[in-house]
Amino acid sequence: MKIIKCRWVPKGYCVNLFGTLWSRETGWIDRTVINHERIHNAQQRELLWIPFYILYVIEWLWRLLLYRNHRMAYRNISFEREAYSYGHDFAYLSRRRPYAWLRRLRR
Repeated sequence: MKIIKCRWVPKGYCVNLFGTLWSRETGWIDRTVINHERIHNAQQRELLWIPFYILYVIEWLWRLLLYRNHRMAYRNISFEREAYSYGHDFAYLSRRRPYAWLRRLRR
Protein backbone atom coordinates (compact mmCIF):
# COMPACT_ATOMS: atom_id res chain seq x y z
CA MET A 1 0.00 0.00 0.00
CA LYS A 2 1.40 3.37 -0.97
CA ILE A 3 1.57 5.93 1.86
CA ILE A 4 1.79 9.63 1.03
CA LYS A 5 2.62 12.38 3.51
CA CYS A 6 0.17 15.26 3.27
CA ARG A 7 -0.22 18.35 5.44
CA TRP A 8 -4.00 18.72 4.93
CA VAL A 9 -4.78 15.47 6.81
CA PRO A 10 -5.24 16.12 10.56
CA LYS A 11 -2.53 14.79 12.86
CA GLY A 12 -3.11 11.19 13.94
CA TYR A 13 -5.48 10.40 11.05
CA CYS A 14 -5.12 8.78 7.67
CA VAL A 15 -7.37 8.92 4.63
CA ASN A 16 -7.66 6.08 2.13
CA LEU A 17 -8.29 7.51 -1.32
CA PHE A 18 -8.59 4.91 -4.08
CA GLY A 19 -6.15 2.54 -2.37
CA THR A 20 -3.56 5.18 -1.46
CA LEU A 21 -3.07 6.11 2.19
CA TRP A 22 -2.63 9.82 2.98
CA SER A 23 -1.37 10.93 6.40
CA ARG A 24 0.42 13.90 7.93
CA GLU A 25 2.92 11.65 9.69
CA THR A 26 3.63 8.01 9.02
CA GLY A 27 5.42 6.84 12.19
CA TRP A 28 2.22 5.67 13.87
CA ILE A 29 1.03 3.60 10.88
CA ASP A 30 1.69 -0.04 11.79
CA ARG A 31 0.63 -3.32 10.20
CA THR A 32 -2.75 -3.25 11.98
CA VAL A 33 -3.55 0.15 10.46
CA ILE A 34 -2.38 -1.11 7.06
CA ASN A 35 -4.63 -4.18 7.40
CA HIS A 36 -7.55 -1.94 8.43
CA GLU A 37 -7.00 0.11 5.28
CA ARG A 38 -6.69 -3.01 3.12
CA ILE A 39 -10.14 -4.03 4.35
CA HIS A 40 -11.36 -0.63 3.15
CA ASN A 41 -9.67 -1.31 -0.20
CA ALA A 42 -11.70 -4.52 -0.54
CA GLN A 43 -14.89 -2.60 0.32
CA GLN A 44 -14.04 0.09 -2.22
CA ARG A 45 -13.32 -2.40 -5.02
CA GLU A 46 -16.58 -4.29 -4.54
CA LEU A 47 -18.55 -1.03 -4.72
CA LEU A 48 -16.45 0.41 -7.57
CA TRP A 49 -14.92 3.22 -5.48
CA ILE A 50 -17.22 6.24 -6.00
CA PRO A 51 -20.37 4.52 -4.59
CA PHE A 52 -18.26 3.50 -1.58
CA TYR A 53 -17.47 7.13 -0.78
CA ILE A 54 -21.08 8.21 -1.37
CA LEU A 55 -22.44 5.48 0.92
CA TYR A 56 -19.75 6.22 3.49
CA VAL A 57 -20.75 9.89 3.74
CA ILE A 58 -24.49 9.12 3.75
CA GLU A 59 -24.09 6.57 6.51
CA TRP A 60 -21.86 8.93 8.52
CA LEU A 61 -24.49 11.69 8.26
CA TRP A 62 -27.23 9.26 9.31
CA ARG A 63 -25.18 8.06 12.30
CA LEU A 64 -24.39 11.66 13.19
CA LEU A 65 -28.11 12.38 13.41
CA LEU A 66 -28.60 9.28 15.58
CA TYR A 67 -25.69 9.77 17.97
CA ARG A 68 -25.11 13.54 17.77
CA ASN A 69 -21.42 12.82 18.23
CA HIS A 70 -19.01 12.77 15.28
CA ARG A 71 -16.65 10.19 16.84
CA MET A 72 -19.48 7.76 17.65
CA ALA A 73 -20.95 8.31 14.19
CA TYR A 74 -17.60 7.48 12.59
CA ARG A 75 -16.99 4.37 14.71
CA ASN A 76 -20.47 3.02 13.90
CA ILE A 77 -20.27 3.30 10.12
CA SER A 78 -20.66 -0.27 8.84
CA PHE A 79 -17.45 -0.03 6.78
CA GLU A 80 -15.48 1.09 9.85
CA ARG A 81 -17.04 -1.53 12.08
CA GLU A 82 -15.87 -4.29 9.76
CA ALA A 83 -12.38 -2.77 9.41
CA TYR A 84 -11.96 -2.22 13.18
CA SER A 85 -13.31 -5.70 13.98
CA TYR A 86 -10.78 -7.43 11.74
CA GLY A 87 -7.86 -4.99 11.54
CA HIS A 88 -5.83 -7.22 13.86
CA ASP A 89 -6.70 -10.41 11.91
CA PHE A 90 -4.14 -10.54 9.12
CA ALA A 91 -5.76 -13.59 7.49
CA TYR A 92 -9.24 -12.00 7.34
CA LEU A 93 -9.03 -10.79 3.75
CA SER A 94 -8.31 -14.30 2.50
CA ARG A 95 -11.63 -15.56 3.92
CA ARG A 96 -13.71 -12.37 3.74
CA ARG A 97 -17.00 -12.71 1.92
CA PRO A 98 -18.08 -9.99 -0.53
CA TYR A 99 -20.20 -7.26 1.03
CA ALA A 100 -19.37 -8.42 4.56
CA TRP A 101 -19.94 -4.86 5.79
CA LEU A 102 -23.69 -5.22 5.08
CA ARG A 103 -24.10 -7.40 8.19
CA ARG A 104 -23.04 -4.43 10.29
CA LEU A 105 -25.36 -1.94 8.62
CA ARG A 106 -28.37 -2.62 10.84
CA ARG A 107 -26.62 -2.49 14.19
